[in-house]
Amino acid sequence: MKSAILLHGTCDKDEYFSDEFPSLSNSHWFPWLQKQLLTKGVFTQTPEIPEAYNPQYKLWKSEFEKFVIDEETILIGHSCGGGFLVRWLTENKVKVGKVVLVAPWVDPDRSKTTDFFDFIIDPQLIERVGSLHILVSADDDSDIHQSVEIITKALHGIKLHNFTGMGHFTYGQMKTEKFPELLTILIGDRNE
Repeated sequence: MKSAILLHGTCDKDEYFSDEFPSLSNSHWFPWLQKQLLTKGVFTQTPEIPEAYNPQYKLWKSEFEKFVIDEETILIGHSCGGGFLVRWLTENKVKVGKVVLVAPWVDPDRSKTTDFFDFIIDPQLIERVGSLHILVSADDDSDIHQSVEIITKALHGIKLHNFTGMGHFTYGQMKTEKFPELLTILIGDRNE
């Protein structure tokens, strides 16, 4: 059975503990995308990583590995979740289906994480995925653009999707919880 795992990013501590914001796995376009995929027969999980405001790789890895990940699995990572997927796929030589990184972040100047991104991207990673896509918006922060550059230099064959006016692909910047462009990439032809 085809499945998908949708992995959120990080936030600051105040947002994490505030009742004014939904949990990260239920924010932005995540609930909409999960429902769209479920109605198309793709079993979709959106794990909530504890203490996401203080990313610890071992904790993220432990939570992520509770799910079955195989050649039929679609992986979607937003921001730090996208960076996590690059590291996890580097360290775990498993074959997966489509991988989509939305505004992936790998903390290029190591200013916000400790050892979360202490790894070298495996250039062979691209051979173990059905296809690898990166979505980035021209008006996102410079550290996201630096992260995209680091990933695309290490991995050849990435399908880069450039946007404008989407910022960091959050509800506050997109002004909608729907993300049809991402859905099209996910349910389209494996080789698109």
